[in-house]
Amino acid sequence: MTALWLTGQTRSGKTAWLIDQLDSFAAPQADALGQGASLLVFAANGDNRIRLAERIATVTQARHPVVTTTPAGFVQDEITLFWPLLVQSLGLSAQFPLKLRPENEQELAARLWQPQLAEGVLQVQGWQPAQTVRRSLDFLQLAASDGIPAEDLLALLKQGIPPGFAPVEVWEAIGQAILDWRDWCLTRGVVTYGIMTELYWRHLLPHPLYQEKLLQRYCALLGDDVDEYPGVSRLWFELFLDQDRPCAFTWNDYGRVRLGVGADPDALRALQDRCELVTQALPAPDSLAYTWADSILTSVQDPLAVPEVPEEIQALQATSRGEILRLTAERVAEAIEQGQVKPAEVAIIAPGLDAIARYTLAEILTTRGIPVESLNDQRPLISSPLIRALLTLLTLVYPGLGRLVDRDAIAEMLVVLSQNPQPPEELPWYDRVQIDPVRAELIADHCYRPDVENPELLPVERFPRWDRLGHRATSAYETLLQWITRQQEQRQQRLIPGVVGLLDRAIQQFLGGGSNLPYDQLAALREFMETAQHYWEVEDRLQRVQRASGQPQLDLPSAISRFIQLLHQGTVAANPFPVKPFDPDRQGVTISTVFQYRLQRLCHRWHFWLDAGSPRWLTGTDELFGFPLFLSSWSGRPWTSIDIERWHGERLERILRDLLGRVTERVYLCHSDLAVSGQEQTGPLLTLVNTAQNVTPTPEEIAAEV
Repeated sequence: MTALWLTGQTRSGKTAWLIDQLDSFAAPQADALGQGASLLVFAANGDNRIRLAERIATVTQARHPVVTTTPAGFVQDEITLFWPLLVQSLGLSAQFPLKLRPENEQELAARLWQPQLAEGVLQVQGWQPAQTVRRSLDFLQLAASDGIPAEDLLALLKQGIPPGFAPVEVWEAIGQAILDWRDWCLTRGVVTYGIMTELYWRHLLPHPLYQEKLLQRYCALLGDDVDEYPGVSRLWFELFLDQDRPCAFTWNDYGRVRLGVGADPDALRALQDRCELVTQALPAPDSLAYTWADSILTSVQDPLAVPEVPEEIQALQATSRGEILRLTAERVAEAIEQGQVKPAEVAIIAPGLDAIARYTLAEILTTRGIPVESLNDQRPLISSPLIRALLTLLTLVYPGLGRLVDRDAIAEMLVVLSQNPQPPEELPWYDRVQIDPVRAELIADHCYRPDVENPELLPVERFPRWDRLGHRATSAYETLLQWITRQQEQRQQRLIPGVVGLLDRAIQQFLGGGSNLPYDQLAALREFMETAQHYWEVEDRLQRVQRASGQPQLDLPSAISRFIQLLHQGTVAANPFPVKPFDPDRQGVTISTVFQYRLQRLCHRWHFWLDAGSPRWLTGTDELFGFPLFLSSWSGRPWTSIDIERWHGERLERILRDLLGRVTERVYLCHSDLAVSGQEQTGPLLTLVNTAQNVTPTPEEIAAEV
């Protein structure tokens, strides 16, 4: 059978070509398809997989059985499906494997390594304990993603990390701690993505019975954008090639977005030697990359070159970053209001977006009636008032949590949980809450009794002037008080089905089940509930293991306390199951980092490149520490400043060519002389900014608009 390889640039039709191969692959595999086999199609990440599956369904009209997945999803599904085979061959725990989410992984590893962290055995200069834990776990995942045994980390880290970070003994200790963590997880039947990946390539994939079943289930393999895949995926791709199964792959030289966070493009590129190469596809003719990518790259990379900047690229300039944020938002709003462009056709992109920038841009645009789509806006759960209120409620129902609550938290809880669960949309916010902030402060001052073991809310009559609260606030407070008392009684009678059950009761009682909440609040609530549910699933698993081994068990208040403290530390939990279906035709202005925008494969008519003068366009912050050691192209020596400079230059070229391929009409370079820190910005795009046509409004024009 033929294996095909298509190399093409951004928006060159690679995915459409890949889908077209389905029919040609299905015909010679008709017998296998009739016996229950499927065509296996890979995408780079989950969102891309959803869009790819929709396109396949539209084009093929379900003519063929197709399974779409991602490398990460494939590994996890296969490990789960064939866990009994691993139990038999490796003697693992016979209980069903429980995958840890990132927040659980971080907390449990920190607890396991606490003695070494306290003694400084794992101390790396300039790293906080939480950074040490996170980066050590990243080492395990990076090694597994490229097919490197975890045992090799003891030598690999001290050999490849430049001197100056830590003595070699520290890297040996970190390598040993990673092995201890892996073994600790496997004995308890809990796994991480890194552990599952190692189990797959090292033990499951070589198993003859598994290979037989895999090839029976899938008769052909296709991979889209394989430049984004981990190096270990090459192993199962080669299995299909060795068996002469139909294969097709697409590749983008200027993609590689996930290089540094688990992808190994060079390992996958070696597959093209075994494939028939298809003519290289150029960028889409309607993109700016088609005409201007080479000249723009020349102007950025060669300071002595005479730059040729097209009129499609213009500059907005200001002195301070706050001013450029305002100018950017106002230019977007002006263009939309004048009908030059639709909100869904505009993207504001930056190498890094802090919360202030997102809020400022969104506030200005929404104030002018323009919808905003903030892409992958991950914020700590504790930043949501809803989540803080629910955590405060836990401290009033369960004993021993008094140190985790104060009067301010009580007042906030009273306001949040007194919302009308089904208010008319036209009501202002102060009519939607039954206890306003002023009355909440009065109640917290007079009716809250702090206590380390049993903090409690007292009857409203403890406030001498409780009549000043009004009937609505008093009724809402008494309802809350009665509910808490009832839950305490049921807890003592063991009638509450766990912490998650209590939280669900609170959501049903005070938030109307969440069905009438705004989208952002509903998303935070679902994220919180998924996090809580998974946290207690892990706790239950560990408690069962401790009971079976005769070890002492932790009491429930201690577990709840750890859960609350975990969220108060600013944990950003894993993304929840989508609250609303993914909308490929986004209706609002997209606000995104460069990394997320490229990862989602988006395209717009207009781009606004925020912080165009920032050095982060060159250096970036989307790479894991030590990633070069885990690439197939690693030289075997510590990286140097020359290596870093080369990586940054290659990364900048990929970013510019890719972004120019995703814009069809206009790019605004939004530059402020000073960064947030007050320092002057001298990034790699500054020459381009100074050469482009400046369309910044003058003070007189701004005054005239006002």
